[in-house]
Amino acid sequence: MLTTAKIAPIAMLVLSNVFMTFAWYGHLKFKSAPLIIAVAGSWAIAFFEYCLAVPANRLGSDYYSTAQLKTMQEVITLIVFVGFSVFWLKESVTINQLIGFALIAAGATFIFRS
Repeated sequence: MLTTAKIAPIAMLVLSNVFMTFAWYGHLKFKSAPLIIAVAGSWAIAFFEYCLAVPANRLGSDYYSTAQLKTMQEVITLIVFVGFSVFWLKESVTINQLIGFALIAAGATFIFRS
């Protein structure tokens, strides 16, 4: 049964991933900005990602294995990335990309099997 204590780390991982996706890819919308500004801005955004990811993993380790936490993070990354690509970068997502991401997510289910 999922409890608040089990859901909180997942929610924190989702939020941390939003920050990290912006840190890694958000600057691509502003390619005319100097690279040093992109690096500094990305680093500043990544600080907030760490402020969420580290406690999420610490709290989550009470309920999930490290492999499960990492797997959740990777699947969350793909979901956040698709939304980011479409809504922030205005890129289309192809069927091949969706199939590839779905196959990764399907493979991740084995980590949670007993």
